[in-house]
Amino acid sequence: MNIDYSICQALDHQSKGVPSAILAYDVACQWQIHFMQRVQDSIHLQVPEGMDIVAAIGKFHLSTHKLECYPRFSLICHGNFVEGAGQMDGEIIETPWAPLNKIAPSARAMLTAHWKELYDYHILEENWEK
Repeated sequence: MNIDYSICQALDHQSKGVPSAILAYDVACQWQIHFMQRVQDSIHLQVPEGMDIVAAIGKFHLSTHKLECYPRFSLICHGNFVEGAGQMDGEIIETPWAPLNKIAPSARAMLTAHWKELYDYHILEENWEK
């Protein structure tokens, strides 16, 4: 229910008139099965009227799925099977974790304001390098 609520809120925010949305989620193949039914059954969930929701699995996580997930949910380069996806990674939030793990030992000894500033600086640097 929590992921359903989060997705419905994100879709509702500044997406009026958008005909479709591609949702890249690690377990989209399972999550999407009864999503629209869950939306219809809940008074707290709603999807913008007329919006088509296309589920996809990010490139990093797709390799751990069953073979039948590939043609339906793939965002793999040179053969995206999800119509309209273009060259989408679907994992951008997770890519800075490894570099940020390297600064964790230093951040542990810092006060809250200092470690927040440290992480902000490193995330800014990560974004700049893209």
